[in-house]
Amino acid sequence: MARSPSCCPGCAACLFGLYSCRWAKDKRKGLRTTKCDCSWFFFLFCACLFVLIWLYHALIILNDFHNLNEFLFRQTQWWVDWSLPLLGVTVLLVTYSALLLVLALCLQLCGQPLKLHCLHKCLLILTALVVAAAFVALDVQWAEQWHSVRISLQATGPFLHIGAVAGVTLLAWPVADCFYHTRHTAPKVLLLLAYFGVTAALYLAPLMISSPCLMEESQLPPKPALAGHRGAPMLAPENTLMSFQKSVGCDVRVFETDVMVSADGIPFLMHDETLTRTTNVQKVFNAWATLNGTAFNWTDLQQLDAGSWFLERNPFRSVQGLSSEEQGQAQTQKIPSLQQVLLEAKQHNVSIMFDLRPENHTDYQRFVNVTVETILQSGIPPQLILWLPDGFREQVRKQAPGFQQIYGLKSSWNESESPLRVNLPYQDVSTEEIGRYLQDNVSVNLYVVNEPWLFSMLWCAGVGSVTTNACQVLKEMKRPLWLLPRSTYLMIWIVTDCVSFLLLLSAFLLLQRCSRRKEPAESKSDVLLTKINSLMQE
Repeated sequence: MARSPSCCPGCAACLFGLYSCRWAKDKRKGLRTTKCDCSWFFFLFCACLFVLIWLYHALIILNDFHNLNEFLFRQTQWWVDWSLPLLGVTVLLVTYSALLLVLALCLQLCGQPLKLHCLHKCLLILTALVVAAAFVALDVQWAEQWHSVRISLQATGPFLHIGAVAGVTLLAWPVADCFYHTRHTAPKVLLLLAYFGVTAALYLAPLMISSPCLMEESQLPPKPALAGHRGAPMLAPENTLMSFQKSVGCDVRVFETDVMVSADGIPFLMHDETLTRTTNVQKVFNAWATLNGTAFNWTDLQQLDAGSWFLERNPFRSVQGLSSEEQGQAQTQKIPSLQQVLLEAKQHNVSIMFDLRPENHTDYQRFVNVTVETILQSGIPPQLILWLPDGFREQVRKQAPGFQQIYGLKSSWNESESPLRVNLPYQDVSTEEIGRYLQDNVSVNLYVVNEPWLFSMLWCAGVGSVTTNACQVLKEMKRPLWLLPRSTYLMIWIVTDCVSFLLLLSAFLLLQRCSRRKEPAESKSDVLLTKINSLMQE
């Protein structure tokens, strides 16, 4: 078993044992790296890259993971924060595959054979299958998240480029070593073409990288206004008076909520069609627990506890940050009526925007009429109402011409209206489309934006406002997470590529010199072995 003179024998034996699970010296004698071993090394590299890509996706979709938790609760009636097992398994797979890859590179540098144990092979195949299944599940059940990844690349592209160039530069040593130890010309040419092709593509990748945050400080648009998604759901139970009061402390300019109408005609706040997730309806009215919220009268609704679930389930892992007084206040929360929230909005001069649910109900027109009547009777200035429901919009426009119409579907826009407001998922709008909206004097609100990186991207793109669960986090942001002038980024790009190329060239030249030194010694040993064999035959 060949060994590099600069490699400690004990370290080499330890690395080889961890990689191949062969610890006895007699099992290591005469071993050489075969084509099959090289194929498994390539599979290991691809598996590690595959898992890293999944880790990137997992970190990106954390912005919307609460939506998935809610969806799974409605399917199973069992609340679990699935982001924790997802990240836990992902980190485990990344750590395992990365450690194996590091072991392989160290063995290559020490001149040791790459004899991957069959257990590691099985685990690598299992890792690849698990990640592939995760990607398939994401595509089938949550396809809109691919748009989130597209947006995230604009936020991380410049840094991913630097990381990728660093990675391909680190691979220069094992690639050069493999090149100089390969005897046949064809494999050597293929290796060089593949390696330098990938390297050249990475060097030129910034030509295709565009980000709205590549701008001068003076060009930065105003910070987007904040709309509290169901209030401040990380600080209090969603859609409760406490939640909206907390959001006022976060400087939100809009209350975003969801309205239903009770059986006796009282509009109240509730997101889900049933009451099981955010109340104790299963304890109080177990036989009616699965009924639509509109089937309950207002007296029944006021008997429900709308706050204790927040402390028990801790949906955003934020309860520990609340004081004992705040936790006590959360336990006393009831389902609020629309009238109560309108008074809160009027008191703080905050706009209110809401969905009217369920849209497919046979009495939806009555719901619209009751809701409009409740708003008009509340005395709130009509310009503070951002009317979002599309059903019977023309009727509402006639009844309450002072309401500001905000649209969620392009098909429902009135092109002649000015100014125009739109409320869209952030995944559905590109930065180019945002620019066109701004040119047409269209005010854009995007939802739901929780992570600072995403808020930074939309800030640079010029979005007017965002709906968020994390108003207390975004409130503290004084500027985007990063902002680079294009000239500065160009300099970073050129310096990174030049340094990488010099290191890459140095690795190939150094190993070429080392291989030439070994050739005379190997030829002399071959001559000696030939003489010994001939003497033995005589």
